[in-house]
Amino acid sequence: MTLDALQLAVPDALQTDLIDQATLGASLSAARQLPPDDGLQEVITLLARLNRSAMTLLERQRALQNFSDEYRHYGAQSSRSISAEHPLQLCSELATGYKRLLLQILQGHKPSQPHLAWCLYMAQHFIAQTLLRHFQQYREADASLWQDSHLLYWLGEQHGCLDEPVAAAFTPTPADTLRGLYQQILLLALSNPPHLQPDECQRLFAALAPLAALARLLPWDAEDKSEGPLIDLQRPQPCLTYQQRPQAGDESLRRLELGALLLALGEPAPLRSADERELLERVHHHWLGTDQRRHSRTPQQSECRLAIGIPAIHAQLLQQRPQCAPGQILDIGPGGARLLCPAHVAHSLPVGQLVLLIADSDVLALVCWRHLNDDGFHLGLRYLKGLAQPTWLRRAPSSQAHLGILQSTPKPREGWHHGLWVPHNQFSDGENLWLQLPNAVNQNRLQLPACNLASATVSRHPLELP
Repeated sequence: MTLDALQLAVPDALQTDLIDQATLGASLSAARQLPPDDGLQEVITLLARLNRSAMTLLERQRALQNFSDEYRHYGAQSSRSISAEHPLQLCSELATGYKRLLLQILQGHKPSQPHLAWCLYMAQHFIAQTLLRHFQQYREADASLWQDSHLLYWLGEQHGCLDEPVAAAFTPTPADTLRGLYQQILLLALSNPPHLQPDECQRLFAALAPLAALARLLPWDAEDKSEGPLIDLQRPQPCLTYQQRPQAGDESLRRLELGALLLALGEPAPLRSADERELLERVHHHWLGTDQRRHSRTPQQSECRLAIGIPAIHAQLLQQRPQCAPGQILDIGPGGARLLCPAHVAHSLPVGQLVLLIADSDVLALVCWRHLNDDGFHLGLRYLKGLAQPTWLRRAPSSQAHLGILQSTPKPREGWHHGLWVPHNQFSDGENLWLQLPNAVNQNRLQLPACNLASATVSRHPLELP
């Protein structure tokens, strides 16, 4: 195995104008007086300068502890007052700082095991937070993040630090050992994050904190036919794909043994919320890598447009020519399609958004996954078969009209199945409403049934119409 601590991605220390502790403290205090986003930008600039400066071990450690306090401070600020990019940059620079501190510890005299475990843990924590924020923004993480994460685990393994407890008061809650923390972000990466809402990524990370250390990375060889993801600690990716599985074992290969963790998921856990239980139940089958595609896909290169959200779909169905997002269909199947769109439309297309795919024919669809990289914004659509019609909903016959989309599919023998799409939580289950269809003079009175499909943006309610 050729793993070595010197392979950690750390920039050169080229700065010569050092920042003393008193000046640093005053600068950080001054940054807190600025608007949160401006203050955080100033903190990132200071930290980037410090990370590229030569400092003694003790000076760097004290400075990084100060910046960790700033991380907690700005993490408590409202997300609306801070751009999503700045927390990601802060986590990345903090990871860089702790990696440089780790190199100084390893290059010095023999460190104490608790001190080494703490530094390994802090570097891993901020790498994990950087990866988490990439998942939340549906962005492709730099390969060096996984390379460094694997390397920190290996260093902890070599120095016997994997199970050394570390007290770290961060939000979302991390596991309390290096083993648990590394496997916490690994399990999140294996949970199909492109299919999760940004807040679900954070809740899942916290839910995994007390469980992740129960898994074990075991040495692997070709005779091992056990289930579980295969990790190569020398590859810059979370785990190997099926096509990458080697024919022979290697010192860097590990199999993620999940038996104890899967058993613990079924045990009573009073501190686990109902939301966390539902989330863990929904994603844990991904960890074994047993997902199967239900439909084959056919490559295709064709232009399309997307009407995004109920108002735009409503207007498009009425031929009012709303503004639509351009896109390119990359492949299609009976169940959906994969598209490439410009990066600037990513903010309007969260997972669960209702869209109308406008191509050779118009198809109602839901966004089921998304991913942002240098090529642009990739998204997967799940087709919603049937006829889409614009509708108007009122709480009284002459009150303000709200927009809805009626999805209708023919029954096998006669009649139609109907589903009414409305903005999520706009109406209550059981609420009395008046429904008007296009070209209809009269309105239908109905009691809104409970939804049978919902996302963060829309919900569908089954209807029986005369």
